[in-house]
Amino acid sequence: MAATLFVVATPIGNLEDFTFRAVRILKEVSWIACEDTRQTQKLLQHYDIGTQTVSYHEHNELERAKELVERLLHGSSGALVSDAGMPLVSDPGYRLVKAAVEAGITVQPIPGASASLTALAASGLPTDQFHFAGFLPVKPGQRFHAIQALRNEAATVIFYEAPHRILDALADIEIALGSRPVVVARELTKVHEEFLRGTAAQIRAKLAARDAVKGEFTILIGKATAPVADETPIDDAVESCIRGGLSRMEAMKHVARQRGLSKRDVYRKIEILGKR
Repeated sequence: MAATLFVVATPIGNLEDFTFRAVRILKEVSWIACEDTRQTQKLLQHYDIGTQTVSYHEHNELERAKELVERLLHGSSGALVSDAGMPLVSDPGYRLVKAAVEAGITVQPIPGASASLTALAASGLPTDQFHFAGFLPVKPGQRFHAIQALRNEAATVIFYEAPHRILDALADIEIALGSRPVVVARELTKVHEEFLRGTAAQIRAKLAARDAVKGEFTILIGKATAPVADETPIDDAVESCIRGGLSRMEAMKHVARQRGLSKRDVYRKIEILGKR
């Protein structure tokens, strides 16, 4: 008979955030597929779990998924874990779970820690609806457009971001979304856990003033509210976007979208203002 694939959530920082059930399952299965075997071994050693580990990451995911499904079909139950949090949430695992489901294998989730929900619970932002958008795009232009596309989202938006890009991400949020409330959660459940609250500009200034920006970051953005007419002169609005890192063309497009105008209308108004 086919065995069971367990999808096991692991701690996101504090090793005590692990369930009794998760420890039992990891001891009982024949193998554990993990994103980084060295990282997972720290957790396994802490709980005296001696189960064999198998590397399963973005570079070998396709081939390893086939191999692991064969093990499952031959009666060898296994577990899938990520370095931290729930597998598949911005982490490898989708191909394995999909292949297991298609092969008729039972897939059981073992719930636990999640950075996005942990940050949301303590953020102080609305929790009735939320939009988890994973990691922000790496390329500046794509990142800006991803944020801008959510300007009318009537739910709290949650992103993950790397420390070396957090300042640029907050600058894009400021340009695209203005003074909307933002919460940045850093190093969740760890010794230096921190919540920064305010506008994107205020939080960016706090982080920029530090000698170094380190840690795992979760960004939460308050839901969209009824639009307020922007009375900033168009030429000033365009210049503000340019100072934020957009090209002149991108700045005009952005201002045009915000005000329901065409790019040509924005260009003409800037020309008129320049002749006064």
